[in-house]
Amino acid sequence: MAVPKRRVSKTRAAKRRTHYKVTLPRPVKDSDGTWRMPHYINKTTGEYKSN
Repeated sequence: MAVPKRRVSKTRAAKRRTHYKVTLPRPVKDSDGTWRMPHYINKTTGEYKSN
């Protein structure tokens, strides 16, 4: 069974946890000028992907 040899300090544990951050999804601007969330259908035109 794997057991840590020494206790991990609070500072070291906090440094490791700094990379666990939540990123918000960025809205996408469609060809008609409306904004929508990625992977969602445009409610005004009914398009899924604007090109």
